[in-house]
Amino acid sequence: MSTANTLPAPGLPSKFRQFYVLTKPRVVQLIVFCALIGMVLAVPGMPSAADFKLGLTACLGIWLVAGAAAAFNCLVEQGIDARMKRTAMRATAQGQISNWLTLSFSATLCAIGSVILYVWVNPLTMWLTFATFVGYAVIYTVILKPLTPQNIVIGGASGAMPPVLGWAAMTGTVGPEALILFLIIFLWTPPHFWALALYRVEDYRKAGLPMLPVTHGNEFTRLQVFLYTLVLFPACLMPFVFQMAGWIYLLAAVGLSVGFSWYGFKLWRNYSDALARKTFRFSLIHLSALFAALLLDHYLI
Repeated sequence: MSTANTLPAPGLPSKFRQFYVLTKPRVVQLIVFCALIGMVLAVPGMPSAADFKLGLTACLGIWLVAGAAAAFNCLVEQGIDARMKRTAMRATAQGQISNWLTLSFSATLCAIGSVILYVWVNPLTMWLTFATFVGYAVIYTVILKPLTPQNIVIGGASGAMPPVLGWAAMTGTVGPEALILFLIIFLWTPPHFWALALYRVEDYRKAGLPMLPVTHGNEFTRLQVFLYTLVLFPACLMPFVFQMAGWIYLLAAVGLSVGFSWYGFKLWRNYSDALARKTFRFSLIHLSALFAALLLDHYLI
């Protein structure tokens, strides 16, 4: 007797939750938060009511398109997800949601989000957001991820786009300030994901994905994590150097960057899975707190 026949059919709340999980809500929340930082920095001083409305509309559109990209990623990688402990419970990996339904769900979210951005924000933001969708869901997921251990580095361009989207939403342009924020996330992405890959290496090996710890080994990957934290350090100081932020941000950036580099150094010199987990968790704190400091600094100075 098949599993499908022995389990009760999920009710509406359960089915809704399955679709919600496909959008990778925690990842999307960080994406929208980074986009929001771009929006805030693009508007001098306190936002007007019109700015506030525009920002909320842009956040909604970006959230929908980002959720669509995540769902499409789950569809493409359902076979890989089924072989990895971290993702084996996804509804697509277990066959609880059909491919057609997942594709329709992704397309619907993308279409609605794109219309919102085009009509109520501006065409530039819509096209940049759609390009990010293609970059993540197609170029990274379908082409880069299964082919090269540099998938995270090259594909990180898509993940670094949210502040650019936020800036474009409020100004209709892409300024150099937005590109600085892009650079920070772009350089942050490899040490963040490689720290995860170090303690999940067997999952990636079973899935047949050429992540750096699988192709080049643990020691080489640890060195790359450390080196990237060092390169990231000066990039995190650029908002202060280019007068995008003041002393509050500078103090936060130095403290967080020293912390991330210290984790990278310890991971390089004395590896353990527990330390890799701590490094991964700190990387999330690093980016969230760094952008929160930008937000705080913008309104207090």
